[in-house]
Amino acid sequence: MARQPTKKKRPLGKTKSKAAPPIKARPIDLYYWPTPNGWKISIMLEECGLPYKVRPVNLSKGEQFEPAFLKISPNNRMPAIVDPEGPGGKPISIFEAGAILQYLGRKTGKFYPKDERARAEVEQWLFWQAGGLGPMAGQAHHFRRYAPEKLRYAIDRYTDECNRLYGVMDTRLKDRDFLAGDYSIADMACVGWAKYWERQGQDINEFPRVKRWLDRMKARPAVDRGLHIRVEEASKVDMHDPNVRAVLFGQRAR
Repeated sequence: MARQPTKKKRPLGKTKSKAAPPIKARPIDLYYWPTPNGWKISIMLEECGLPYKVRPVNLSKGEQFEPAFLKISPNNRMPAIVDPEGPGGKPISIFEAGAILQYLGRKTGKFYPKDERARAEVEQWLFWQAGGLGPMAGQAHHFRRYAPEKLRYAIDRYTDECNRLYGVMDTRLKDRDFLAGDYSIADMACVGWAKYWERQGQDINEFPRVKRWLDRMKARPAVDRGLHIRVEEASKVDMHDPNVRAVLFGQRAR
């Protein structure tokens, strides 16, 4: 009779155990609408590889004024996020795109340097966008495309200011690939506005360094993904509808 193989005995006190499955991070809720401000955060989340869930905020229907959203974003503006795994493992909500970018940069250690000198460089250009390029480009969009009257003074005022800002950016990019040296949240903040240079009455060929930077940005896979998050409802908004215009352009204190 063939001899049966004997099982090797394990040493006492030792048991065979399976490796614990990796704990998956809970997704961040991104309150979003496809605009240059919304893209700042979708791009950063894509670049960082963080899991997130898009929660559309239909601005044309006034969803930004709903009480549940105002608890997250008291300025009734998107983007905003809720991170279920915030500081200390507790949820945190954050509004204002610049603040969100800084938070995600600190959370992940990416695109927002820890070194104070390098961080100050990034912050200068982040706030340059928040206080300059974004608001001025937004006003140019409004008076060139949406204002019911073509007000020459307003059109010239904001078109010229955008031109000045593109000149500042072009000079800045003279000896560097990105605004703060290395690729950072400052670049992510600017790309959504810069891609609409034509709406702002600009000729991108007048700013060759900005053009190269913009091409470099759009070639990044994460930027491309962040810029192309589809929200079906957004494609159906009729900007000529007086009800839509009243919601978007007729806001006062509530």
